[in-house]
Amino acid sequence: MASLKIIRKRISSVRSTQQITKAMKMVAAAKLRRAQEAVVQSRAYSEKLREVVANLASEPSLREHRLVKAHATESPRVLLILLTADRGLCGGFNANLIRHSEIFLHQSGGTASLAVIGRKGFDYYKKRATPIRNQYVGIASRPLVELSREIVARAVAAFVEDEIDEVHILYSQFRSALSQVPTIERLLPIEAPAETENPREYLFEPDREDVIENLLPRYVEVKVFQAFLETLASEHGARMTAMESATNNASDMIERLTLEMNRARQATITKELMEIVGGAEALKG
Repeated sequence: MASLKIIRKRISSVRSTQQITKAMKMVAAAKLRRAQEAVVQSRAYSEKLREVVANLASEPSLREHRLVKAHATESPRVLLILLTADRGLCGGFNANLIRHSEIFLHQSGGTASLAVIGRKGFDYYKKRATPIRNQYVGIASRPLVELSREIVARAVAAFVEDEIDEVHILYSQFRSALSQVPTIERLLPIEAPAETENPREYLFEPDREDVIENLLPRYVEVKVFQAFLETLASEHGARMTAMESATNNASDMIERLTLEMNRARQATITKELMEIVGGAEALKG
């Protein structure tokens, strides 16, 4: 059994850790609230834009657009955009995303490459065989809209110049603080949403081709931006849950150590009493 001094030091250390995890949980909860509001608001815009594209699905200029028309190849060269976090301490959030990316890359064969967003994903893949075309770390300090445009611009340029045949994005879809689902979506070639039963009539200014030429890249940018918001909210939710579990585990550990300390103290008192009684008996003899 450990000495009283060692047990007291352990209790003090666990209490200090508990204060840190409790503070991190409160910070993550505050960030999650703002991120969740942003996700809900952006979903409405994303859905409306998807509806517009669906209404235009019958347009010949849309079906034959360079971002919609698939490349004719038997073994497509795939680019996977992987969204992870820059920091850890969020449970299995990053590990789940990386595991799903490994499965996707294995199914895609040896022609896949990566665009990695987040330090955790980059640290994992920088020592592995899969080539990394682009990497983005420190994303928390950059405006997500500008970053989304930069990522889409590079992906579109590589797709149009026939360097890659497909672009997919892997992100964490936010459902709740307890549920985040790794999700893979294809960005390029664009999968035009199914035509609506009663499509709306639109007036185009200046003309159909110019509108579609500007609409489709914006459609891809919105999907990437939405993925950023979903992943950010998922990260805060996972971190809040992980820190809450760590705080509860610290409380349980403090209780166990306190019980162990009481037993050690009782054993010490009993030992001292036995020594006193033994000494008294020895003096009597």
